[in-house]
Amino acid sequence: MSNLKILVADDHPMLLKGLTDELSNNGYHVLEGAENGAQALEIILDKAPQIAILDIEMPILSGFEVIKKCREEDLKTRFIILTSHKEKAFVHKAKKLNISGYLLKDEPFKEIDACIQAVAKGENYFSKEFDEIFNTQVSPELAKIKFLSPSERTIVRLIAQEKTSKEIGELLSISYRTVQKHRANIIQKLDLPSGMDALSQWTEENKELILSL
Repeated sequence: MSNLKILVADDHPMLLKGLTDELSNNGYHVLEGAENGAQALEIILDKAPQIAILDIEMPILSGFEVIKKCREEDLKTRFIILTSHKEKAFVHKAKKLNISGYLLKDEPFKEIDACIQAVAKGENYFSKEFDEIFNTQVSPELAKIKFLSPSERTIVRLIAQEKTSKEIGELLSISYRTVQKHRANIIQKLDLPSGMDALSQWTEENKELILSL
């Protein structure tokens, strides 16, 4: 693996140095680490590492934003997210970006090593917790959302944006009564308890998923 160029980007200096040193000690060719997303992007564009290990939340550009910009340049670099985040919104974003790996920072180095080796072979490697969150929390909610009609999805997106029924009616040029009927149908399709609070709570909990569709 000594010929495998790897970039590590994280805005926590101690974690960045620790992981960079550990990778180097295990025979990897590690480029100078990046402490923010813009620096990471610059190094990737200039040095074209085979693998970039990115934190999600970094100054200037997030890990996800770095990946999007690299995809626009049609680069061959493969991406591994190393993060503390395991909320379903982050898991869903990672899946949408079709990244190669997703690991949590509290996992042992052997997991990172295994992930790098898998990704270097063109395979994907996700932590068990990532897969569990996607399969039990993200995928079922996406299935529910996709079961809604186009009009109902539009209304759900507007509810997620904290629009009232009156505001939704004005935006869509439909009556308040029609909006309320749509809301009742949505509640039934999503198998939620009757009442408007249940729908508002559900949209708040799944806001990132709803707005990403």
